[in-house]
Amino acid sequence: MDSSQRVRAILSFVQAADAGSFAAGARALGISSAAVSKNIAGLEKALGVRLMNRTTRSLKLTEEGDAFLRQARVALEALDLAADAVVSQRATPSGRVRISTSSGFGHAQLAPILPGLLQTYPGLAVELDFDDRVVDLIQDGYDLALRGGRIVDSSLVSRPVCQFSLVLVASPAYLEAFGVPATPDDLARHRLLTRRFLGGRVSPWNFIAADGSITTLNTAGAAMTMSSPEALTQMARSGAGIAEIGVHHAWQYLQSGELQLLLLDWHHPGNFEMTLQYPHRALMAPRVRVTVEYLLEAFANMEELHIPRSALLDYAV
Repeated sequence: MDSSQRVRAILSFVQAADAGSFAAGARALGISSAAVSKNIAGLEKALGVRLMNRTTRSLKLTEEGDAFLRQARVALEALDLAADAVVSQRATPSGRVRISTSSGFGHAQLAPILPGLLQTYPGLAVELDFDDRVVDLIQDGYDLALRGGRIVDSSLVSRPVCQFSLVLVASPAYLEAFGVPATPDDLARHRLLTRRFLGGRVSPWNFIAADGSITTLNTAGAAMTMSSPEALTQMARSGAGIAEIGVHHAWQYLQSGELQLLLLDWHHPGNFEMTLQYPHRALMAPRVRVTVEYLLEAFANMEELHIPRSALLDYAV
């Protein structure tokens, strides 16, 4: 199978897989169903594997077909981007950029800088989804994702945004009413506000023991458990109890005096990273490239994302 035949066969395969039938794929390509069937059969013969199981009414990808489809989409997109790259040399970046982000980071850090992005590149349009689940960028059609934690995916490029640190906080009113904990053991007598992640896992509270080992506090009896870090922050501000939240959520309230830091010398800040991820491609669309560059620069200039631990000492009790 020569190169031109291979490209036609791959196009037939991708269109048929996306459309769900040879007939629908053929209509999209403007060729006959017989031609689509012949192209796919030739592709399977050349590869030496079956890509599809088909009946008169439907088709279903094999495991090999599913893997090949993901790579085929990347290859076809690379061809499109090669042409776009030539045009982009004399054109202003334009088009829609689809971004997936968590609710907390999306509302507080990402959304406020998007007007500046659109002002700088008026040809862009942004579609933003707030979703705490881990999405499949290629399968779900996203250009970018902002993700917290360590997510290893060889098909994605990961650019670091910031390192998250967790802190324990409470309002002055709460501490006046219930006292200031002097050690992690004292937390057993306090109202704890904890976070639950997708899947039901509750975020553990970790502390550094005198010998340098890490101990974990049992928070099963927490007064409140929430999935939203913004809600935890609000509950702590209102005096509901002691919460573990990210410094970037707490920073403005530490500065205003609405929250105070607790057990700073004992509490383990965690090891969480926020990354900007996008599909690993030989060529990047100009609309995606300028968005990546703009966002990374904007995040680098956000004070609350880069607070050194030494700066927190002024807010500890």
